[in-house]
Amino acid sequence: MHANPLERVPAPAVFVVSGLTQYAGAAVAVGLFARLGAPEVGWWRIAFAAVVLVLWRRPWRRAWTRQDLGWSAAFGAVLAAMNLAFYIAIAYLPLGTAVAIEFCGPVAVAALTGRGWRSRAAIAGAAAGVVLLAGVALDSGLSRADAVAGLLAIAGAATCWGFYILLGRRVARVGAGVDGLAIGMSVGSLCFAPFFLSSVPDVLSDGGLVLLLVVVAVCSSVVPYGLEQVVLRRVPPATFAVLLALLPATAAVVGAVMLQQLPGTTQVIGLLCVSAAIALAPPRAD
Repeated sequence: MHANPLERVPAPAVFVVSGLTQYAGAAVAVGLFARLGAPEVGWWRIAFAAVVLVLWRRPWRRAWTRQDLGWSAAFGAVLAAMNLAFYIAIAYLPLGTAVAIEFCGPVAVAALTGRGWRSRAAIAGAAAGVVLLAGVALDSGLSRADAVAGLLAIAGAATCWGFYILLGRRVARVGAGVDGLAIGMSVGSLCFAPFFLSSVPDVLSDGGLVLLLVVVAVCSSVVPYGLEQVVLRRVPPATFAVLLALLPATAAVVGAVMLQQLPGTTQVIGLLCVSAAIALAPPRAD
């Protein structure tokens, strides 16, 4: 049996590709908020990603146990909630800032599951970066109501992100991988479908809008989460959580290029702290 070529690619490199693809999709999504609304765009992203994954993987061919289905379903529900909260947040906050604050979730996972001085030092560096970047949101010129709404939404996304790491690790370890992601995405989209069914006629009657939503789904869900399933099989939750510190940097780059959200001095310093955390991350599983 031939090994998966991705298994030979360094995990940080996989995360760079994953992050750039994911936040390019998010930048496209921001442009759709005025036409459809942030929560609606978030739900359609999950729904179309589920359709793409199910057609690609055909997970019904796999022999599923009730327990494996249960873990995949829980993973999908958390993933859907995380994405909805994130999309609400980026309707108010700059993309790079939102991603950095959301990183509090992975930091909490790393703090609870990591071992050794390298892991602890990496967590400290990442936390310092998040604190600096959180200040950007508070001083960005937003109205107080918008800033509070954005920060509350991203706090919810951060909490879901922490659970996503733990549940995603379990789904990957039982061998479900992308098949589990297909099941999870389907369950997640169905969990929130009652809140968004009213948008179905408007979306499905606009072919251009459907195409853009499919692009968002593929770029922001199918590609990055599929790549993360590969990495989750190779590293423990603490290492995975710290590697996720690459995502604020990639989000800031995409935000600057695609949305003209240029980072200020404080944001750059915060991103440097996150980069230092990556350099200190444990090189292999504990």
